[in-house]
Amino acid sequence: MVLDAPGRDLRLEERPTPEPGPGQVRLAVAACGICRTDLHVLDGELPDLGRPVVPGHQVVGVVEALGPGAALPVGQRVGVPWLGWTCGRCGYCRTGRENLCGEARFTGYHLDGGFAETCVADVRYCFPLPHQTPDHQVAPLLCAGLVGHRALSMAGDARVLGFYGFGAAAHILCQVAVWEGREVHALTRPGDTEAQDFARSLGATWAGGSDEQPPVELDAAILFAPVGALVPAALQAVRRGGRVVCAGIHMSDIPSFPYELLWGERTVVSVANLTRADGEHFLAVAPRVPVRTEVTVYGLEEAGRALEDLRSGAFTGAAVVVP
Repeated sequence: MVLDAPGRDLRLEERPTPEPGPGQVRLAVAACGICRTDLHVLDGELPDLGRPVVPGHQVVGVVEALGPGAALPVGQRVGVPWLGWTCGRCGYCRTGRENLCGEARFTGYHLDGGFAETCVADVRYCFPLPHQTPDHQVAPLLCAGLVGHRALSMAGDARVLGFYGFGAAAHILCQVAVWEGREVHALTRPGDTEAQDFARSLGATWAGGSDEQPPVELDAAILFAPVGALVPAALQAVRRGGRVVCAGIHMSDIPSFPYELLWGERTVVSVANLTRADGEHFLAVAPRVPVRTEVTVYGLEEAGRALEDLRSGAFTGAAVVVP
């Protein structure tokens, strides 16, 4: 499924089977998660690349061919995340902060992704996956889970958490946070009682609308919803010394707000992408929880409808496309 330019509908295209280059593998795609970042690409909220691209960056696939220098067993099931390539030379890469590499390339954006029957990927950014978890269940872990877990780690040892937005990432991280003994308060679109009930079913202590204040002060808030107006609201909800973590790759503009909301050594930080260390750590933690993903499955030709359903909040949890 190809996006020719921002604002266009995805279209089905028949292409030759891609050949893996040096350090790459070719995968037979089994499932690919749907992500709000796909919507940012579709809507032109990320810089326009000026060329067609195959979206999808939560790819589960089986290695079927190796390029020169790639050392993964044929038949190995792997996951491919948003971060698909880095230079390995810059100061960020050399100090374990490859998520900030200025030359980084991203799956489903710079690199053709998983809304396809086959794709190629850099072997360095292929995570071996356990065989006991079904393809459609593990796919959402590769961005919603990985980037969400990085956001959770940036909240530090905060015991009382607020999650603004309760979609794919929050429903995974709620389970992890509760397993770690934290208290989760979920703030959804106002009036979305289905999402609020869903949050409580996963262990949230309280759930309400984002236009409400949680019943207690928060130690930290994580914004999964890409809505800049929620930053002042979250600052108002966290205690002195608290932290607001913005977990999205794109967010609408943050409105001005009085300094008193920030005062008291409150902080606002952003999460940028992920590292391979994040992936290795989270994929080891998820089975111990164990994380259960709530998934809606779409066929490959339905990828465009799946994205519009994500936009409108038509499903709870996560969604995947399968060939």
